[in-house]
Amino acid sequence: MNISKKDALEWFEFLGSIPGNKEEICEEYKDIIESVLRQIDLSMRAHHKRIQDSIVGLDTLKGRTYFVGDKNKFPKGCVSCLFGDGLGGVRKTNKCNLQCKFCYYHDNIDNQEKIPDNMWEIGETLYYEEDIDLLLNIQKKPSGIAYVYLEPFLEIEKYYPVIKKFKEAGVYQHMYTNGTIGTEENLKALGEAGLNELRFNMGASNCSDKVIEYMKLAKKYIPMVGIETPMTPEFLESFMKQKDKILASGLDFINCAELHFGEDNINNYHGETMYISRRGYISPIWSREITFKLMDMASKEKWPLVVHDCSNHTKYCRELNKNSKHNQDFGFHTYYSEFERVLFHLFIPFLKDEKFKFITEEDLPEDLKLENCKDFILEMIEEEEDEIYEGFYDYEEETSLED
Repeated sequence: MNISKKDALEWFEFLGSIPGNKEEICEEYKDIIESVLRQIDLSMRAHHKRIQDSIVGLDTLKGRTYFVGDKNKFPKGCVSCLFGDGLGGVRKTNKCNLQCKFCYYHDNIDNQEKIPDNMWEIGETLYYEEDIDLLLNIQKKPSGIAYVYLEPFLEIEKYYPVIKKFKEAGVYQHMYTNGTIGTEENLKALGEAGLNELRFNMGASNCSDKVIEYMKLAKKYIPMVGIETPMTPEFLESFMKQKDKILASGLDFINCAELHFGEDNINNYHGETMYISRRGYISPIWSREITFKLMDMASKEKWPLVVHDCSNHTKYCRELNKNSKHNQDFGFHTYYSEFERVLFHLFIPFLKDEKFKFITEEDLPEDLKLENCKDFILEMIEEEEDEIYEGFYDYEEETSLED
């Protein structure tokens, strides 16, 4: 079914106006809902392809991701993620010194579960620090690991001995930071411990002079240094003001992360034009467009680094690769939406935007036209409400008898 954009808008406006969780309705009209989401996805893929075709020098790593620039500077942590054992996250710190609008933990940043002293979360399991030697001795070593989750520099001294263990085991390691609380001393210690790659979220500081200088300093001690930050209009504005300073800092790459939404950051972006990628991540349409703008600029101006399109497509390939390395069935993947149900209102701005066209449109069969389904849906809602009230009264009666 290739639903038209007009019908898609009518259906989603109507479904979005119905209170409650709509489970029964969503199941009954699953074909309509899936067709709308697929049409939105296909429309965006065609839109992205048109822009990509206009970027001179656009390169690819076997179709798994895209970049422009010197291939030798492509972040090896990303190579491990896309071709090795996947993104192996190692977690320790549960706090951050900032609260960014785009942060995936935004609404619950002060309620993140603490990882116990002398323990680390690896593979979603807690290990004592001394167990890491045993883990490396027994299990297959990962091609790479990433120190992820909030701001590690709040307790960076705890990381040195763990980095050293993975270094001795020959595991490639990269770390994320906002760069606002580092010192030359801890950068030197990280380099001596064996950290291979440090990534700065420059969007967190609006590309501040302090972080640019710190990023420049990092190149003295750590082999690969780059930027990885969600692509937002605020980042683009601050980057353009500081572009010359950033490019002169000696960094190797810019990972342009396509912003996607979860329950803890979606509230900061209501009303934005959003799309859904492969029934998985939901993103604002401007995020990847900013990536393409930077890639085009980098190519034309011959920036001395790699600009990497870390998009929803890349994350989809990451999940396919990871599961292929863990003996999962052919075709199995773990690229899913952050939301358990369809949030119809999120896609209304997209369906109203004349910039985006559905590639192929067909008339709905009579029995699936909204005008012919409304009465049936309203009856379903009425019956559901009656069942709820009946259950409530039954409960009242039972409790009064017990009393």
